[in-house]
Amino acid sequence: MCMADYFLKSERIGFSRWSEADQERAWEVFGDPELTKFVGGPFTREQVRAALAAQISSQNARGIQYWPLFLLSTAEFMGCCGLKSRQQPEYYELGCYLKTGFQHKGYAAEASRAVIAYGFETLKARTLLAGHHPGNQASRALVGKLGFSYIRDELYPPTGLKHALYRLNARPAAPAPRQP
Repeated sequence: MCMADYFLKSERIGFSRWSEADQERAWEVFGDPELTKFVGGPFTREQVRAALAAQISSQNARGIQYWPLFLLSTAEFMGCCGLKSRQQPEYYELGCYLKTGFQHKGYAAEASRAVIAYGFETLKARTLLAGHHPGNQASRALVGKLGFSYIRDELYPPTGLKHALYRLNARPAAPAPRQP
């Protein structure tokens, strides 16, 4: 990846967009049984191809997807982090998948903060949602660190379980100062 290919950057991470040429990268993430065990995986190659096509379609239709992440210092592919649509028009759901070698180093929080800022500032989202499998303690800790508030448990059909759902509302703009 070239630095010019990143539409969004944080301190250590560059965000790109999925394309059809990314089949193997998508397989590295969505084909990894350890990374997908909390979301209904493991997935087959065909399911990963369909997931990649859905990500590309979402980007084309709504300007969102779980964007591929690259370490700025080395251009290594790290995983993905981004947004997916919810039923309400100005609501999006945050998701993050980091390859094993990039976990527990603060990258998930860093990538998520960049996505949250993008969601509120660029997409003008009113609310961001995030969910996690009941056994995923790392995701539970991350949503708390990011300032999300628990709202309810919600059935997640791919696992057949109720997953915790959290909300983060956009902060209202500060009122303009009064002119004397």
